[in-house]
Amino acid sequence: METFEKLEVWRRSKDLAVQLCRSLKGCRDYALREQAQRAAVSIPSNIAEGMERNTKPEYRNFLGVAKGSAGELRTQLSILAELGYLPLENFHTMHEEAQRISKMLHGLIRSMR
Repeated sequence: METFEKLEVWRRSKDLAVQLCRSLKGCRDYALREQAQRAAVSIPSNIAEGMERNTKPEYRNFLGVAKGSAGELRTQLSILAELGYLPLENFHTMHEEAQRISKMLHGLIRSMR
């Protein structure tokens, strides 16, 4: 039986969430920081929850939520960078990874149709 921990998209999204949380420790805009962290944590969490569900439609739905959170995160990363809360190097690295994760989720969702 395959577990969500074995999925590359789960591992990468979990690592991105950890990286973001570490990068924002000094951010004093608590509302923006928490919103970005929630979006980042939502990605691997929804992948895991969906895989643990009993049906493919439920799993597909949770993957869609995870993909939406990846888009939300990319937006918040842009805002954090423009406000100077996130160094541009970190922004570019995390934004590109969030885009890759979104593409991986898209492919996974399409493969389930």
